[in-house]
Amino acid sequence: MSDDRNRDEIDELREALSRTAAPAPDPEARARAMALALENFDRFQGRAAEARQGMDRPGRAEFLNGVRRMSSSLLSRPLLAATGSLAALGLALVVIMPNARLDGPSSGVIEPQAAGQAGRDSDAPPADARTQRAAPVPLAADEAVPQLESLAESDAAPMSAAPAPSIMLRKEAAEAPAIVQQGDTEAFANAPGNPLRVTAEAPVSTFSIDVDTASYSIIRSSLRAGQLPPPEAVRIEEMINYFPYDYPAPESGEPPFRPTVAVTPTPWNPGTRLVHVALQGRKPAVEDRPPLNLVFLIDTSGSMQDPAKLPLLKQSFGLMLGRLRPEDQVAIVTYAGSAGEVLAPTEANQRATILEALDRLDAGGATAGEEGLRLAYRTATEMAGAGEVTRVVLATDGDFNLGISDPAELTRLVAQERDSGVYLSVLGFGRGNLDDATMQALAQNGNGQASYIDSLNEAQKVLVDELSGALFPIANDVKVQVEWNPARVAEYRLIGYETRALRREDFANDRVDAGEIGAGHATTAIYEITPVDSPARLTEPLRYGEAEPQGESQGDELGFLRLRYKAPGESESALIETPIPDAMTEADDEVRFSAAIAGFGELLRGSQMLGRWTWDDAIALADGARGTDPYGYRVEAVQLMRLAESLIH
Repeated sequence: MSDDRNRDEIDELREALSRTAAPAPDPEARARAMALALENFDRFQGRAAEARQGMDRPGRAEFLNGVRRMSSSLLSRPLLAATGSLAALGLALVVIMPNARLDGPSSGVIEPQAAGQAGRDSDAPPADARTQRAAPVPLAADEAVPQLESLAESDAAPMSAAPAPSIMLRKEAAEAPAIVQQGDTEAFANAPGNPLRVTAEAPVSTFSIDVDTASYSIIRSSLRAGQLPPPEAVRIEEMINYFPYDYPAPESGEPPFRPTVAVTPTPWNPGTRLVHVALQGRKPAVEDRPPLNLVFLIDTSGSMQDPAKLPLLKQSFGLMLGRLRPEDQVAIVTYAGSAGEVLAPTEANQRATILEALDRLDAGGATAGEEGLRLAYRTATEMAGAGEVTRVVLATDGDFNLGISDPAELTRLVAQERDSGVYLSVLGFGRGNLDDATMQALAQNGNGQASYIDSLNEAQKVLVDELSGALFPIANDVKVQVEWNPARVAEYRLIGYETRALRREDFANDRVDAGEIGAGHATTAIYEITPVDSPARLTEPLRYGEAEPQGESQGDELGFLRLRYKAPGESESALIETPIPDAMTEADDEVRFSAAIAGFGELLRGSQMLGRWTWDDAIALADGARGTDPYGYRVEAVQLMRLAESLIH
């Protein structure tokens, strides 16, 4: 009887299947089955050991970062092809087994489900047993993240107490990294664009020089990822100063840098002019530079385990070692949940020892940046010697979350330490949680500069090609002040340098910190001015109080340029002064290319000051002013402009 009954049930099932059309292939069901197959494969191969906590944020971000690691490991292994047949079998089970359910124990094994019982992952009513699929209705990407976040937001219960995840949750987890990146938080240091100034009301403009280049690299990273950079990430002076320029260098016996002023027509407004102020630093011969003491302060917290962070960081520092001399010293300090010295001060010619110490570094834990900074400064102070240059090089994504984490408090800490003569440079790595604001605050107040490393090519530029400029200062606290002549200039605006503005009285105050110029560094500032008789003037002249020029020669001057700087180790500043003549100069490739990059930044910011000047105009100007471009930086800039134009349109 039992055999007859079984044959009857088989015949009935065969007849039912013949009457019911086979369901169309479901790619989402196949993806779920694929995820289940991979999980079972991992477990059977002994890879299901408990994962080490690596990310540095508790609660919700910790859970989502775990999702990122899980999906990355699954999708990056060459197991997809090897498990194709297993995935197909899982798909067949999902389609054919009428009462299967997919939300069973955490083992992921498919278990029978009572007829008529709806799956816990779906609110849909039960369908006919012969056509019902156990897989729930898939969620859209914007619906998946809230479910993941709702699980992560409960910190009271441990993760092990949560209900066993279903295959649907595993599918959402596999898709989570791209979704999470959309919600990633990045903080940028910036301020609203400089306003148009009326010369009669505010004739003096004062700011600190800036040789940072981080903004341009961040913009490039965004564009290469197919996204426009956020406007707050665009600092135009850092875009301009990213590029090397062939400005006249100072002669022997002159101050450590030489100013050059050019006055040219404005590409985007024929009624205004650009006043181009360039400073070129002296570049001493390598054999003449002083011994260098370097402390690599490396963030090894969990947020640094991305391939574009700690792994790239190790490679980048490895490139630098080849340019150090035997009398130079290197120490390595790391910080995660706590700080420690990984490598005691070591002569730079012990390259194998230094590389081995770098290679041992691994990411995991929280981010005790304050403790790391204090230890790095103590180490640097112990290494310092008379006549030597001592610098802490901080490599991080800026995500401090233990100890002092507020940028203002960190700034005060660094400001206290800079009086010891130890310089601080900051290298940013990675995207997603990049805290550019903190890195800028540290670099600006630590007598250093900030760069962003998004590739090994950028590491080569910053740490090899421009090593002298990055590490060896020739002038500290460099300030620029321009007094405009109201008889010649009706209006002006400084393009960029919003975060470097100083008060007028800060210029002569030697206690006020400002930027540094390194050996061979070139830095550029561009003003757009409106002559008094220009139809492009945007403000009406005053009836009363219009300033009159004084002195015999001032009527022939657009303005007067003043520069202050301190020699390294000195506490009193020196003054450089030069008039800005009211005479047009020929715009060479250096001037025209810098103007094109300024326009590039204005376009990215959506500036209203460009009139009808377009992306095509900016591209044509930059392409025609590439000049000598041995490393292809200017060609790359033109390509980025074209890419930005395509993304906007």
